[in-house]
Amino acid sequence: MRALLWDNELHLAEIPVPELLHGEALIRPLLAGICATDVHITQGYRGFHGVLGHECVGVVAECEDASWIGRRVVGDVNAACLHCPTCLASDTAHCPERTTLGINRRHGTMADYFTLPIVNLLLVPDGMSDEQAIFAEPLAAALEIVERCHIRPTERVALVGDGKLGLLVAQTLRLIGCELLVIGRHPERWDLLREQGVDTAHAAQLEPSRWDVVIDCTGSADGLALARRLVRPRGRLVLKSTFHGVSPLDLSQMVVDEVTLIGSRCGPFAPALRLLERGLIETAPLIHARYRLDDALAAFRAVAGHLKVLLAP
Repeated sequence: MRALLWDNELHLAEIPVPELLHGEALIRPLLAGICATDVHITQGYRGFHGVLGHECVGVVAECEDASWIGRRVVGDVNAACLHCPTCLASDTAHCPERTTLGINRRHGTMADYFTLPIVNLLLVPDGMSDEQAIFAEPLAAALEIVERCHIRPTERVALVGDGKLGLLVAQTLRLIGCELLVIGRHPERWDLLREQGVDTAHAAQLEPSRWDVVIDCTGSADGLALARRLVRPRGRLVLKSTFHGVSPLDLSQMVVDEVTLIGSRCGPFAPALRLLERGLIETAPLIHARYRLDDALAAFRAVAGHLKVLLAP
């Protein structure tokens, strides 16, 4: 099959179709999304080598349970062992033996086929388009913020970053009713937020140490440093993005200010699908371009400075 490989070089290759293991499904992608994490992997993040990609909507091509075959699905990216103490405590996302689609010891979705455990799969509602369903994974990640950090409607929340993830996070947080401000560098993207009643600003317009909750969605050291400056003493700083590089945080000053630091990674897929199905999250304005898998190298070049780029194998 065709696959987009990273092995210290990004290139298309012909590799064997993944072996179908017990309890897993072989899935044919309909759409795969290029995420900032995929780009960071090509810069050295996590030391991953293999097929890239973890955002996908696809069709089950082969599976022990025939009822799944031909069904359109999305899937949780973390494949847990299901029998260690962490899994038995219902924390499968942090299974120490887990593999992660396109990130850790499991080939990803930018190929003709990939595999995931059946327990990871969720059916895509019939009325939902592929272009909506492809956002299930990043929207689930956005929802994990409110899973990890109870945000009250009365709180002041600043979100740093107006990229793909930031725009999804903003759309979920606006449903809470909190005082929400998105800080970014791309005012051409702000019409979507303003139409939804979300305030926007450039970093230079802001006073430091004012916000109860500050969320970094930039995937950059500069963005994280700005987020830290904005959070008030005894406020909460949510790290939503990872990046390849050294963190600029002054941990001693965080102790002095008694700032709560909260990491947030993957999230719940079922609520994400419900929000998409109910039309509460706008996805069409987030799609910049769509490429064939054969043109994946051009697709990666098109990511810089733009919103979601899709691959259609």
